Amino acid sequence: MNLYESIPVISNFFNLTYLTNDGMAFGINFPFGIYIFTSISLIFTIFLLWYLWTIKDSGIVIRIGLALIIAGAIGNLIDRIFLGEVVDFLDFMIRDYHWYVFNFADSYVTIGMGFILYDSFFIEPKKENIPD
Repeated sequence: MNLYESIPVISNFFNLTYLTNDGMAFGINFPFGIYIFTSISLIFTIFLLWYLWTIKDSGIVIRIGLALIIAGAIGNLIDRIFLGEVVDFLDFMIRDYHWYVFNFADSYVTIGMGFILYDSFFIEPKKENIPD
């Protein structure tokens, strides 16, 4: 595919669209952004790996959430290091509403955050109410 080319998969709902992003989420960008975002991603990924190790005896939900975030961060980091930009290709729309084009790594980060939020709001409060 060529840059900006789009292939309809499900008419008016889902296309494969080839875009690149050398900035942050939703195309946020500024000078020297690729170096800054790559450095921040690398540091953040190392921190999350360390944190995952420190909570290795915690509940499965938070560990899965962290693992998904780490996987997404590494996926986008690989793109940044080897391509100098992140490749996005999942393109969803409903009628006139068109979401930003994203990739699987972005999805893993989002789903991972969902797991962590679920753990924080529903699992951890129950643990606090259980007497020792």
